[in-house]
Amino acid sequence: MANIKIIEMKAALVSEVADKIKRAQSVVVFDYRGLTVEEVTALRVEMRKAGVDYVVLKNTIFERAAREAGISETVNNMLKGPSAFAFGYEDPAAPAKILKETIKKAKKCEMKGGLINGIVSSAKDMDQLAELPSREVLIARMLGSMMSPITGLAIALDQLRKKLGGETESAAE
Repeated sequence: MANIKIIEMKAALVSEVADKIKRAQSVVVFDYRGLTVEEVTALRVEMRKAGVDYVVLKNTIFERAAREAGISETVNNMLKGPSAFAFGYEDPAAPAKILKETIKKAKKCEMKGGLINGIVSSAKDMDQLAELPSREVLIARMLGSMMSPITGLAIALDQLRKKLGGETESAAE
């Protein structure tokens, strides 16, 4: 009887994690060994502020959930040793950025890899994701580059108006 309950609990957990994988824009697999309780608590606080779920799971639970979520590639390569998982829903770079900052400070843990929009990615890919500017900065850059030609045209037309207006005034005198 107890085994059936445990199996049902594990199946529910796999379904819950599969749902998180489907909803997440990115998932970072993280080796947290060596972090103190205070460091892990600070990491969880930072994750919560950024809207990121940070959980420690058995690797087999995550592997089954990934299959249930439709991840066709194997995730076994990154599931060696103890693993924590950071699910980023709003900003795909947020989990990687926070974990990279933690790695810089602690100097005793590492990113193992992860998923970016359902695609299995290496630790190097996660590191590159962490280097991306924030969404707001990217939008500002895009808008700036879109506005640049219009601004240039406005300046040129203003200069032309001044030149033509200046010639008209001197001709009238």
